[in-house]
Amino acid sequence: MLVPLYETVYDRLEVGTGTRLLGLGCGSGLALLLAAARGAAVTGCEADGQRLALARRRFQPQPQWGRRVRPAAGTHLVPGLPGVAEYDAYDVVTAFDPGEPVAELRPALAAVAVGAPRGTAVVLAGWGPPERCSASRVLRVAERLAEPRGPASFGYGMRLSGRDDLVDLARDAGLRPDGSGRVSCPFGYPDLDSAVRGLLSTGLFDAAVDATDQQQVDKEISEALHPFRRADGSVRMENVFRYVVARV
Repeated sequence: MLVPLYETVYDRLEVGTGTRLLGLGCGSGLALLLAAARGAAVTGCEADGQRLALARRRFQPQPQWGRRVRPAAGTHLVPGLPGVAEYDAYDVVTAFDPGEPVAELRPALAAVAVGAPRGTAVVLAGWGPPERCSASRVLRVAERLAEPRGPASFGYGMRLSGRDDLVDLARDAGLRPDGSGRVSCPFGYPDLDSAVRGLLSTGLFDAAVDATDQQQVDKEISEALHPFRRADGSVRMENVFRYVVARV
């Protein structure tokens, strides 16, 4: 769903052969795969073991690729975060995951500011204004159902929806903002069941399931998606995401 965001950022920074890119919270590796397809040497860091395993599978050779297509050289996928000294190896650092808790992201960005070479581009991404993000109405279901466990159990990334939040985050970490943009990233699914499964796969509803039960969460997600169903049964939510480019 965030491919338009990734491609817009990579075009703006001219990511390609010779680029050394680090993805913080790389998830299942799609953004890294797109960068590697442009010729970049990529490293991904991900704390979630299942997502990291999926990312590793994505970078393995596939029979349908054919003999002429090979995985990008210099690809590394690791758990946790690099040490401060290791950030010297990159010229682009991305933090695309809009659900990454600020409390966890800020120390990593501060380490980049200290360890990366001067001029290194650091990209932060977050949700746009709630009124421009249809998905925000559905994701509020997760916040409401998770409330019995307290707000700390939720950690959803809509907190980065203020106009200057990403800029402030970059400055707090010791980085210099150097441009920003907005990208349309619609969420589309072929049917309601696919939409429910897709939203659940983000992990943003895990706390809601723990606080209630799976059946209740499924039911309320389905009801919240009703306004976004189309005549052919598909589901489409229009969203805008922000990004900020900062420099070390």
